[in-house]
Amino acid sequence: MGVPLRVVSYNIHSQRDDTAALAAVVRAATPDVVIVQEGPRRFRWRQKSATLAESFGLVVAAGGLPALGNLLLTSLRVQVLGTRCQRFPLTPGRHLRGAAYADCRVGDARFTLAGSHLSTDPAERPSQATEFKRGLDAATSPVLAGADLNEGPDGPAWATVSRGLTDAAVAADRAERLTYSCADPRRRIDALFVDPRITVVDYDVVDTPQTRRASDHFPVLVDLLLPATD
Repeated sequence: MGVPLRVVSYNIHSQRDDTAALAAVVRAATPDVVIVQEGPRRFRWRQKSATLAESFGLVVAAGGLPALGNLLLTSLRVQVLGTRCQRFPLTPGRHLRGAAYADCRVGDARFTLAGSHLSTDPAERPSQATEFKRGLDAATSPVLAGADLNEGPDGPAWATVSRGLTDAAVAADRAERLTYSCADPRRRIDALFVDPRITVVDYDVVDTPQTRRASDHFPVLVDLLLPATD
């Protein structure tokens, strides 16, 4: 038997939409971990991150300004053993991008939680994907990586990040579910990739009136079974 874990990966659009709806969406999902893109990254980012986590009923594990808005949140069920943040090389005139990582334990299972948000510029994304993949490959426990890749499964950055990992949507036969935009769903640019040793039990892109008010991206909700390591 594996250890169950519920994961949400969510670009929250810098909390520029209906924040009450955002909190309600995440609380209703009852996740063990949330991988946030476009989280707090500027003035008073620690306080803002803590407030966001509290609104979700979670705590901050890693990220924020050091990871350039990528934020990892966990329930008290999850023990965080170590964290690290990564910044990708800056292309002059472009936005900084990065990633966050947390080494975690839940029950008898250890795993590495990771999140990133790649550039909207197709010329920048491949090198950022390579940097993110380097961080994933350095993990010493099975990886769960959530990301807004800003391109679909046919893109080169997607191919780089997904190499050797399982695309949860494909594993659940739900790859037709689109994640962006809430106003006009037309692309699957948000993904959760997991180590092949992790079982994908269920996958959903949560499309409700509430999620359409909460952000410009739909949240990705995935139920997993982690392999016991003890």
